Amino acid sequence: MTDRDRHNRQGRIIALVIAGTGLAWIAAMLAGEALGWSQRTRAFFDLAAIAGFGTAIWMIYGLWRARQQNKD
Repeated sequence: MTDRDRHNRQGRIIALVIAGTGLAWIAAMLAGEALGWSQRTRAFFDLAAIAGFGTAIWMIYGLWRARQQNKD
């Protein structure tokens, strides 16, 4: 597998992390509304979504650094 293929695969994984985090957050908010969860419980899922998006940003940075190193 070439570096380009590896980077493309990593990019797809990052896209799945972002989409999965967004969908999980929406599902948690809908479930919280339907089940009458407290604001504290809903805030927990908000923080979990922020952590997921933060992880995605960290992964994007790592991918960007890997691509910069392979430019030479």
